[in-house]
Parts: sequence; structure tokens; C-alpha cells
Amino acid sequence: MLLAVDCGNTNTVFSIWDGDHFVATWRMATQPQRTADEYYVWLSTLKAFQKIERDITDVIVSSTVPRVVFNLRVLADRYFHTRPLVVGREDCALPVAVRVDPGTQVGPDRLVNTVAGHDRYGGDLIVVDFGTATTFDVVDADGAYVGGVIAPGVNLSLAALHDAAAALPHVDISRPQRVVGTNTVACMQSGIFWGYIGLIREICDRIRGERDRAMRVVATGGLAPLFQQAETLFDHFDDDLTMHGLTVIHAHNKKEEARAR
Repeated sequence: MLLAVDCGNTNTVFSIWDGDHFVATWRMATQPQRTADEYYVWLSTLKAFQKIERDITDVIVSSTVPRVVFNLRVLADRYFHTRPLVVGREDCALPVAVRVDPGTQVGPDRLVNTVAGHDRYGGDLIVVDFGTATTFDVVDADGAYVGGVIAPGVNLSLAALHDAAAALPHVDISRPQRVVGTNTVACMQSGIFWGYIGLIREICDRIRGERDRAMRVVATGGLAPLFQQAETLFDHFDDDLTMHGLTVIHAHNKKEEARAR
């Protein structure tokens, strides 16, 4: 039983993988001050509620928030008696290459999405992840991560409008019925929604042009469904892409350990 943990800037997702499928997935707000004991009580309560009786034997963590990793490592060691794999650390091998400028630190979430995208869809991909930031990860024909693009996330852009302009309210993002808004909320929703449609299309087109090849586009992340019915921008929508990538990386490391024995 593998506990896969994807810690983002806003939310942290915990999924339990039994080797065949995810038996449970839970989400909590990311808080660096949360202790290993708090994680364990929360997880134990949810496991009991869903009547999951098998013990967790392995843990893998991907985190864009370095401060939470220590307590997640303590959680794995103290309560599950295992040393967790942490994506991005030297002792966590990847099944794909990373071809970027020397000394560049690539976000672990982007590496995981690359691994998952290649495993499910093959190479020559653009993986668009709608999170706190909207990221575009470019996956080469052989599965290697070769770079990408980082743009402000949808909710981050809305919050910036609200915080920087006193007259603009906080609004929830949704697809507007018309491009031209006739009230402030509709105007803001149109600007964000259609602005991101244009951003996604333009960046993907420019990536294809720069690489001079056809490339499929995979969308994932919490806000991906917002754009699912909007335009034919994406070839695939994949809700659990990141969690799948964690299982692939874990399996790869298990195979490498077996070969080394």
C-alpha cells in the first residue's frame, strides 16, 4: 500500500495506491506548520471512515513547498516505518531524462507530470497544469523534460485584480455566456476566462512552432474542467495525472533497488 502525497502551494493531495488502483484520495490545505502527528490523526480518521484496513508500507512525496517535506518525512518514519521517496532528491530516480540548463532546479510537480504524461500518452506532449500557477511542461519524443512556461494561475490573477483595484470585487471564475460583459463581475469573468483561452492557445502554438512538430496537449489540475468544454485546445483531460506519475516513479525506484541487490 503506497501513500502518494502531492503538496502544492494551495492544497495537498493524499492518495492510497494498492498496486492496481487508487482506493482513496483526500485533500487538505497546505500548511507548513502542520506536524507529523496531525497528519497521522487526520489520515487515520479518514482511513477508518472509509474502512481501509490495510497498512501503508511505502510513501512517495512531491512538494513545491520545501518546508512541509520534513514533517512528511517524519510521518513516514514514525508511523509507517519507511523512508519516503522525495521527488527531486538525488536518491529518487526518474524514468525519464531532464534536459535543461545546468544548475536549473525543476519543480518536482513538473517532473512528475512529465513522467505521467509520457507513461500514458507517449512523447511530444505539452502538459498544461492549472494550479496556483499555470504551467506548460514540454515532453520530448523520448519522454525527457525539456523545459516549459510558467504563467500566473487563474485564481491568482483574479486575486490580484481584487487586491490591486479597490473598486473590483472578488469573483468566482466561470465561463461567461458572452464576451462583452454588461456588469463588473461579467467583465472580470470574461477577461480572465477568454484571456486564458488566448494565453493557452498562443503558448501551445508557439511551442509547436519552435519545436517544428505536432504535439498533443494534456490538461490537468484543479481548474482544468473549467476549460474542458470551452474550446478544442486539449487532446486529453487527466484529473489524476500527477498522482499517477508518483506511482510510476515509485515503481521505477523499486525496480532499480531490485536490480542493485
